[in-house]
Amino acid sequence: MSTTGITAEDDDTGTNRIGLYLAFLQLVFTLLWTTYVIYLPKLAAEVGIAPAAVILLLMLDQAIFTVTDTAMGIVADKIAGVVGRLGILVGLLTALSCAAFVALPFVASAGAGAKSVFIALIVVWAITSSALRAPPLVLLGKYSARPKVPYLAALAMLGYGVAGAVAPFLGTMLRDVDARLPFIISSIVLLLTAVGLSRVEFDAAQHTSRETPPRRARPLSRITVIFIVAMMILSLGYQLHFSINSPPFYLRFAKPDDLPWLLPVFWIGFNIAMFPASKVVKHHGGLIVMGAAGLLGAVAVIIAELAGTLNILIAAQFIAGAAWGCMLMSAVSAALAIGGNGAEGKVTGLVFSALALATFARMSAVAGGLQKLPDFAPLVHWAPVACWSVAGAGLLVIAAARVQARQARA
Repeated sequence: MSTTGITAEDDDTGTNRIGLYLAFLQLVFTLLWTTYVIYLPKLAAEVGIAPAAVILLLMLDQAIFTVTDTAMGIVADKIAGVVGRLGILVGLLTALSCAAFVALPFVASAGAGAKSVFIALIVVWAITSSALRAPPLVLLGKYSARPKVPYLAALAMLGYGVAGAVAPFLGTMLRDVDARLPFIISSIVLLLTAVGLSRVEFDAAQHTSRETPPRRARPLSRITVIFIVAMMILSLGYQLHFSINSPPFYLRFAKPDDLPWLLPVFWIGFNIAMFPASKVVKHHGGLIVMGAAGLLGAVAVIIAELAGTLNILIAAQFIAGAAWGCMLMSAVSAALAIGGNGAEGKVTGLVFSALALATFARMSAVAGGLQKLPDFAPLVHWAPVACWSVAGAGLLVIAAARVQARQARA
């Protein structure tokens, strides 16, 4: 790639566009997923699926994501060497994903005879939608200078956080709306965004002044395995805290109608904390920030558990959200760094697979009613503290050992 006429400002412009694009992509996709979760019980009932079985469909989605997120990341590594090919892959798979998604409410209206087709469409949608997670993030590792990756990772995850904040309001807004309209609108917006990936990729290649070395796949190292296991534990802590424990925490002091206004506090902390934390990641690495955020989050969960007033609980939830934002942003940054040149997609895909597996575990606990059993309820309440503190402390120990090893070699 020629660098003639390309300045540092051009380089920043190209990489910032990638970050902004990924933020919007994550926002649209996460809102589409939220729309799916809102309408799935009603659509499933139309094809004769019992309400109690809806959780099994959601668990099926997460089981598929656990496999396909890593698979898509590996495929992205293999084709990312040619400019534009990654965008074409994402665009084609997104078109198939959106077609399956839009078809869901129409097939559901056919009644119980369409149950098999309905489930098949869910499977197709789940498999193809994995193209929207790890593969686009490969662009950060390919075209961004390493010091800029944490900031761009924070920018990309901002879309995820904004979607989480507005999700409770989305459920209220769509309560009486026919499923076909939001399914069609969200799919069109997502498809148009995904189709633009090739353009973003070409622009990044044109504005990036550094050469891209040949991409070589690497086997998983011990640090990668430890990192992914820690990410899975941290993700399980987040799932148990936010999805299971947080609503009852708030209901100690507030009414159910207040939850749409209170639950977004977590995501406000998430969105605000990522950007200052990205500066720390830039200088000290993602593992250190993940570990420290894990410990901070554990303290916040303890405060939330013991909070005696609504104001204290809100402050604790804000800090817990900030901690999770730091963990997730740092995890993406660390995945791109650990993946190096050629395995960014695989390691980032493993991060998303860990998130999906943790979601599957949380759903399994809900399906089994563990949070309602007297013997297991305390375990569910305190499990987030254990997850975040143990994984956080472990990551700090590993990060310190790596720093000492580098100093010894120097």
